[in-house]
Amino acid sequence: MYAYDEIDRTFLNERVSEFRDQVQRRLAGELTEDEFKSLRLMNGVYLQLHAYMFRVAIPYGTLSSRQLRRMAHVARKYDRGYGHFTTRQNIQYNWIKLAELPDAMEDLAEVGIHAIQTSGNCVRNVTTDQWAGVVPDEVEDPRVWAEVLRQYTTLHPEFSFLPRKFKIAITASDHDRAAIKVHDIGLRILRNDKGELGFEVLVGGGLGRTPFIGKIIKPFVHARDIISYVEAVLRVYNQYGRRDNIYKARIKILVHELGAEAFARDVETEWAQIRDSALLIDDAMVDDIRSRFSYPAYEKLSDTPDELKKADDPRFQAWLQNSVAPHKEPGYAIVTLSLKPVGGPPGDATAEQMDAIADLSDRYSFGELRVGHEQNLALPNVAKRDLPALWRALDKIGVATPNVNLVTDIIACPGLDYCSLANARSIPIAQELTRRFADHDLASMIGRLHVNISGCINACGHHHVGHIGILGVEKNGEEVYQITIGGRADEKAELGVLIGPAVKYAEVADVIEDIVEAYLALRARPDELFVDTVKRLGVEPFKERVYATR
Repeated sequence: MYAYDEIDRTFLNERVSEFRDQVQRRLAGELTEDEFKSLRLMNGVYLQLHAYMFRVAIPYGTLSSRQLRRMAHVARKYDRGYGHFTTRQNIQYNWIKLAELPDAMEDLAEVGIHAIQTSGNCVRNVTTDQWAGVVPDEVEDPRVWAEVLRQYTTLHPEFSFLPRKFKIAITASDHDRAAIKVHDIGLRILRNDKGELGFEVLVGGGLGRTPFIGKIIKPFVHARDIISYVEAVLRVYNQYGRRDNIYKARIKILVHELGAEAFARDVETEWAQIRDSALLIDDAMVDDIRSRFSYPAYEKLSDTPDELKKADDPRFQAWLQNSVAPHKEPGYAIVTLSLKPVGGPPGDATAEQMDAIADLSDRYSFGELRVGHEQNLALPNVAKRDLPALWRALDKIGVATPNVNLVTDIIACPGLDYCSLANARSIPIAQELTRRFADHDLASMIGRLHVNISGCINACGHHHVGHIGILGVEKNGEEVYQITIGGRADEKAELGVLIGPAVKYAEVADVIEDIVEAYLALRARPDELFVDTVKRLGVEPFKERVYATR
């Protein structure tokens, strides 16, 4: 966990006070909605279909039990009793009343939580691997560097009004759980031949209307230079990024139009002017930030405790195989809590569930939790001996569905149920698919298969990089859905390929079943993943299966 100091706490309190004044002026009619818009967006407040939506940051996806309880309190007191975890390590409340927003912010600020830079054309919440600090193959805890960049970019006067929003993600493992290749800047922590710590820098990734996979523009930037290099990238973007067309304003368009090599040369030129300046990071500063992250006092435990050997319940064994991952410390494990129950909206948690999960994190995970971009939660430090007891407790509150990374572990945006930008529904389709594939034996036999659903071209459900991507669009007043296959968001990130004409809302679940049946018939062996089958055969066999009878 990272501990804020007095400067951080004072800053948050002043920000709440400032926003309270802005809200009062809006309610009194002294500010029009247009005048108020830029002020509320800088505080994570959107105006959606039914109400204001409040987006709260969870920096690098790390939460304390106290912070989660406060989020539950906000859901219960100011919203309708639940929150929605997003694909960028945020939580959203969809029914907040404007008059009560400052009180909600004040309650969150008391535990070091805020909504700054969760919206607007600035550097957004810097995200990382949700297993940071506990996964065995990690080079370095990426949260330390996410905090370095968070502190540097927060309210930076030069980068608070960029051409468009700007997203940074960091990973430190070979397997990319942070989806760095679909971010404006993706950073991969590594060591060079001399053993020095640094970053591989990718730029220009992103989804939305015009998706691109990020390109490597610098194979190695020494850790001491990462602030100056990121600033050089932002300066080039700020200077040349388009402000005349919102659809062409993201850095991915600039990188695409200039070419990655030309963009990299511009960055090098800019960097040469600032790299040996005050932006050079000294070890003491990093050590200070690193010292504010607290790590558990792990015990020396058996990696094969008797409690696990005696646990023979088939439901527990299914959960153990699916939802529990190796930890860097012997005797401990990482546990993913599925927020994808059969028939439930993906990523939603009730206030009661959040309170219960906070209690369980205190009992079994040193009071710490994580939030992943797949819209699930994790307990990062669970003793293996406690897994049977933890499973029973999680099962009682509905977050032990053993479907992590399976076909029902669906990523979905709020879609037309809440979002003012959406033109099609996402949640009902996700709910129907979880019912169609509710049989755990069937889902396990299918294997790893990521379904991503977006209710509009803005792609908040990351449909471009779903193994199966579903994009809702409006055509002649009717919701129709385009289907792509073969996308992925990991270290081998690729964009999915459209399989054919859009299908009607009522046909989507049938089409997905057809695609899955085709995969089961076509895969070379039981452990060939869906994306590997698509890679080997292309989309044609799937297209033929879907459209032959339609």
